[in-house]
Amino acid sequence: MTQSTLNILVIMDPIERLNYYKDTSLAMMWSAQNRGHQLFYCQIHDLWLNRNQLMVDNQAVTCAQNPDDFYQLGEKQTLPVTDFDVILMRKDPPFDLRFLHATYLLDHAKAAGVLVVNDPAAIRDCNEKLFATWFSPLMSPTIVTSKQSHIREFIREQQDVIVKPLDGMGGMGVFRLTADAPNIGATLEMLTELETMPIMAQRYLPEIKDGDKRVLIVDGVVVDYCLARIPVGGETRGNLAAGGRGVAMPLTDAEREVAQTVAPIVREKGLMFVGLDLIGGRITEINVTSPTCVREIDDQCGTDIATDFIQAIEARLA
Repeated sequence: MTQSTLNILVIMDPIERLNYYKDTSLAMMWSAQNRGHQLFYCQIHDLWLNRNQLMVDNQAVTCAQNPDDFYQLGEKQTLPVTDFDVILMRKDPPFDLRFLHATYLLDHAKAAGVLVVNDPAAIRDCNEKLFATWFSPLMSPTIVTSKQSHIREFIREQQDVIVKPLDGMGGMGVFRLTADAPNIGATLEMLTELETMPIMAQRYLPEIKDGDKRVLIVDGVVVDYCLARIPVGGETRGNLAAGGRGVAMPLTDAEREVAQTVAPIVREKGLMFVGLDLIGGRITEINVTSPTCVREIDDQCGTDIATDFIQAIEARLA
């Protein structure tokens, strides 16, 4: 059966800032283009309502596999959202007010029959830290609170913990605190903004030395390989943005079991592309905004995850 051409709008950060060698959105665009689909590009401030109709200030875009000239933009144009078959919401975190407002606007696209990936309501509902707590038995001991007294008691119980903001990314604001740490008060004052902002505290998992593993789930199907983001010496964070080294490897049976527990639930919510983060087989986060690591896994394992993703979209629309 011949696949019909889809008009795919990609909402992202400025395209000129993409990392040609690592960006997952670029892999998705290459795959969509290779399968005959038409691509369009905009940023979140290009979405607007005209009465009750969502409009998009956009540009047609073509992407080449050439690091010196990897995209070409067409003339700026304004189109109703119904001119698109699919919207890929690939704006990077943080999930701030601008991001939140964009999801409200994208609700109009979904109501008009456009497939929005990931689903805007699900992105709002599934905070990448808090969503993981619905799978608490699969996590290390975790609390969420703004109060120092609760966190200090948790540190006394666990002796070694990680604390982090609920809206961070790339390892920003992540600290390791032991029971004898001299700077607990100052750290918690900063992260909780003087006990006005809840944060997450989790028992430290020494398995981080083997990597903070990113497991990708494509429309409910668990990818066979993960990317272990291994901290550099002296670091407790494996995030690539924090200097971690990415090593792709097959999933263990235990990791696959955890991922397959999560997979049908995220699919049911309309989250077609998800990054599940595991340390020692325990869930730490469930990334739903703009998951990455496709390029590293593909390069090291010979997979083609972006094409699997585009084919899943085609199947949804078939």
